[in-house]
Amino acid sequence: MDEETAAWVGFSVFPGIGPVRFRLLREYFGSAEKAWHAPVGTLRDLHLGQSLLDEFEAFRRTFRVTEYLKRLDDLHVRILRLDDPKYPRLLREIPDAPFLLYIKGKRGSSPIDLSRTVAVVGTRNVTRYGTEVTGRFASELAAAGCTVVSGLAYGVDAVAHQAALDAGGSTIAVLGCGIDIIAPPSNAVLYRRIAEEGRGAVVSEMPLGLRPNRGLFPARNRIISGLSLGVLVTEGADDSGALITARNAAEQGREVFAVPGPVTSPYSKGPAKLIKNGAALVESAADILAALGFSPAASQGPDTGRAGDTEEERLIVRLLSHEPLHIDAIVRASGLTAAAVAATLTVLEMKGMVKDLGEKVYRLA
Repeated sequence: MDEETAAWVGFSVFPGIGPVRFRLLREYFGSAEKAWHAPVGTLRDLHLGQSLLDEFEAFRRTFRVTEYLKRLDDLHVRILRLDDPKYPRLLREIPDAPFLLYIKGKRGSSPIDLSRTVAVVGTRNVTRYGTEVTGRFASELAAAGCTVVSGLAYGVDAVAHQAALDAGGSTIAVLGCGIDIIAPPSNAVLYRRIAEEGRGAVVSEMPLGLRPNRGLFPARNRIISGLSLGVLVTEGADDSGALITARNAAEQGREVFAVPGPVTSPYSKGPAKLIKNGAALVESAADILAALGFSPAASQGPDTGRAGDTEEERLIVRLLSHEPLHIDAIVRASGLTAAAVAATLTVLEMKGMVKDLGEKVYRLA
């Protein structure tokens, strides 16, 4: 591993540096490696605080990156930097995107489709009604080719992951702890199914060994919404953590969906509150698919029969009908501005008409 990546890893393990401070350090020094080795006197110019600087100085003297990387390798965990072309595009868009992701998933399996991601979240104290509707929505979304994102917690999260897998779909579990910690332990089988069967991935920004605590869940929740085009809340109290995920989604410009429930249940109050505040009331996965511009079933495939709804869409579809193209080539051939091409490609991706092959190369879906 190169020294720059080693520095990214080191900063990800040190508890005092989050996405905002990491970005500040990289911009100031020009690289993570230079920031990692910077003299304390120079670091003091960034007003990080003497206590934090003392902790950082002690940490970098004792941190053994080689040993840490060996642990990651033994656990079959890979890392993904924010500046890597493979980093999820949607997650990169949020202002506090994790600068390093830890990912556990079966290598050699088919890539997870990150162009059709929907989060399904809710209460840990799921009722029979919540279990039924969560399972139905997650199954239908998975059958329609969507990747179901959730937090691998008790209740709604576990039901959503399980239903997506049982429907033959893919799912992403975002942890609020180190990726080597299975919490709750009762989800151990589900954790292994996701991480080892090639139909999903377990993801965390937390360093190895970090135990879960309530203070970490808001950070976890903003990743769940950041990875997703929309967030569905199926059941939860009016102070449920799922509402934090929904609020994150709204702030990130993502769609928010909620399932109505029995007015006699306290776990219907969360979705009801969201609906009153503007979330879309949904009664089936078809409502979500329609709102996101997706075709209603995977068997029907993406709506590639259409040529596009605007002049820009039709032009780009015609260009991609011959061969995959890099975004720069699309800009040159179309005569459109780079911003117009990027925006149109995003819309076409959401409609399921084009696919990002990575490194900004696109083809018709």
